[in-house]
Amino acid sequence: MAATEKARQYYDKMFPGCRSEFGETDPEFIERFDNFAFDEVVSEVRLDSRTAMMSTLAMLLGCQGVDEFRDMVPAALNFGVTPVEVKEIVYQAVAYLGMGRVYPFLRAVNEILTERGIRLPLEPQATTTEEDRLQAGEQAQVDIFGERMRGFARSGPEESRHINRWLSDNCFGDYYTRKGLDYRQREMITFCFLAAQGGCEPQLISHAAANMRLGSDKGFLIRIISQNIPFIGYPRSLNALRCVNEAAGQA
Repeated sequence: MAATEKARQYYDKMFPGCRSEFGETDPEFIERFDNFAFDEVVSEVRLDSRTAMMSTLAMLLGCQGVDEFRDMVPAALNFGVTPVEVKEIVYQAVAYLGMGRVYPFLRAVNEILTERGIRLPLEPQATTTEEDRLQAGEQAQVDIFGERMRGFARSGPEESRHINRWLSDNCFGDYYTRKGLDYRQREMITFCFLAAQGGCEPQLISHAAANMRLGSDKGFLIRIISQNIPFIGYPRSLNALRCVNEAAGQA
């Protein structure tokens, strides 16, 4: 079984002038994988290439696929994802995965960008200060989830209220308010972080609903899941699909 013409063309666009080492060591496997991921899936899903690549980077962060991530960042750049967008995906992942898991991905991005002659640090993207990050973060929550989030930072039992405040000023005030990605893109990558890491079904349902509220409907989220089945596998993809269906049923 040979690689299809479409799979070869897609691979060449991602990695111009490169040959997969697995083509030498595991030719039968890699032909099947490439034909599935880069022909069958791409043909069925029909996402624009930038969105597809951004979702894959976020999914690889979520599933801790750092070696594949290292390979896919240059592909994403070749498909038009900007260095700022790549960095913003990695930065926002800290809120959902923790620095312990994101650290090697940040190192990888810095190495790749430096190798490509891109000077670091990139241009600043922050829009908040220590003084206004709480207010701006809560407004971002309201913009994304609705008026029910008004006052969220001051809600909940006293002993854990600080966590709600941190969700407002840190998760949303420090990350969602940054330039480089809009709310809709940020909710899409959050959906990917949660879907790929697994075990976050309540949060995944909530963020699936937030995606839909921002205009990324059920069909779009199914395409995002489908695009990344080759990278995160069927069990987590099917769990994510169940969460999307549940969120759609609550709308």
